[in-house]
Amino acid sequence: MATSSSSLGREERAAAAALTTSFCLIFLFVNGVMLLTLGSKRVFRETSRYVLLSNLLLGDTLQLAVVQLLYLLSASRVTLTYPVCGVLVMLGNLFSRISPLVLAVMSLERYVAVCHPLRHASIITSRNTAVAVLAVWVFTFLNVLILGLLLTMFPFDQLESLQMSQFCSFHAILLVPVAESYYEVYTYLLFISASLTIVFGYVGVIVSARSAATDKDSARKARDTLLLHLAQLGLSLLSVFYTSLTLRISTLLSRAVLVRIQSTLFVCLFLLPRCLSSLVYGLRDQSLRVVFVYHLCFHLKVSVTPVKAAFVS
Repeated sequence: MATSSSSLGREERAAAAALTTSFCLIFLFVNGVMLLTLGSKRVFRETSRYVLLSNLLLGDTLQLAVVQLLYLLSASRVTLTYPVCGVLVMLGNLFSRISPLVLAVMSLERYVAVCHPLRHASIITSRNTAVAVLAVWVFTFLNVLILGLLLTMFPFDQLESLQMSQFCSFHAILLVPVAESYYEVYTYLLFISASLTIVFGYVGVIVSARSAATDKDSARKARDTLLLHLAQLGLSLLSVFYTSLTLRISTLLSRAVLVRIQSTLFVCLFLLPRCLSSLVYGLRDQSLRVVFVYHLCFHLKVSVTPVKAAFVS
């Protein structure tokens, strides 16, 4: 009976791993096509909103690859050493913290475009965009560096072996209370700051839309875009609670049901949000849509019905 149960558990894990890997490969392909699209034309490489979108997609794509690798290692019951696990987890943390900051910057760009259209060209310049992108990556890297230094405070030299007794995850290497506290405080401050920035931009656009001098259509599109940013941020925040959520429900459900729920939550909270930018912006923006579909269909000539651009200054 135990052997049968164990075999059933392996089959469930294998099926879940195959399902999540299939979704991951599809999303990686879509993101890769979008990154190729954004790099294929000079206008995309030099326009601020597309440069910001490229960085958002780059962080999401790299995060997608890292979390899927960690998921497969866990599903395969593979344990790592603390240093190897630490490197993978720190990379995942680096890429995951890029998205909220870039979304905040993108929201400010939309706010300036609608509320200060005459100053948009002087404020949102290529140089200022490059500085903002560099600041996002440097700030996020410093956070990971500080967290990594805090993790080294654990007395690893007192362990008999650096081999982990559990599967690699972020919470598995938070062995120092101060590191865990730092991680929680930084995470909450990051998401609160990003949320307030997006809400500020949204309120500003709503107020500006009431002005007779404001382009109503442009304001409506900016409002919808900011709502999408807020939704993306919410999904990213939910992924932070994935481990806590699965640990709580694990005591209430059978192993087979738990594996299915874990797989569903993993796809919805980790994988899908990392592909959302490509699907949303690639299909809503008229300039991107035509080129994106062209590359997505392997350069075949496809008739694309024009749609109104989602990003209009």
